[in-house]
Amino acid sequence: MEPIRRHEGLVYPLNRSNIDTDQIIPKQFLKRIERQGFGQFLFYHWRFDDNGEPRKDFSLNEPRFEGSSILVAGENFGCGSSREHAPWSLQDYGFRVIIASSFADIFYNNCSKNGILPIQLTEAEVQQLMKNAEQTGYRLTADLETQKVYDSTGFEADFQITSYMREMLLNGWDEISVTLTLEDKIQKFEETHS
Repeated sequence: MEPIRRHEGLVYPLNRSNIDTDQIIPKQFLKRIERQGFGQFLFYHWRFDDNGEPRKDFSLNEPRFEGSSILVAGENFGCGSSREHAPWSLQDYGFRVIIASSFADIFYNNCSKNGILPIQLTEAEVQQLMKNAEQTGYRLTADLETQKVYDSTGFEADFQITSYMREMLLNGWDEISVTLTLEDKIQKFEETHS
């Protein structure tokens, strides 16, 4: 995975609560096992009509949000089934950071295991970011080293993250990579118990 230390990017506000994993990526697109190629199906039923044409009434389709890499959403983001395809689709689309006032636990953990920084802020802070992001070209910085989110207008908020998750994201490690940091100890154990 790509390490995340400090990410600065265009913000997309999705002012909806209880967005479940089937809304993030519908079940009919879960037939593949690769992690790539799912971005095209992100929020599929919101982004496209029954003929597969982009909907004009869904804001992610607006040119001003093209290239967004920070998603700000409502509470309980990622609820529903535990499908790992949800963070895969968000990441493949281009999102590196997701900010919400609360997350479903499994989704939150799946984000960090797949190189996405999930940030939980207060509802008031999230609503302020939603308001700010209505301005065209609104950018935000998420600094994992200092655990702060800030912009050029003076907005700043602290966030908490477990040290384990923080270390994984800072180093670009998945769980296999974490295990391999103990390779010397594993090898010594195998040699003494063979």
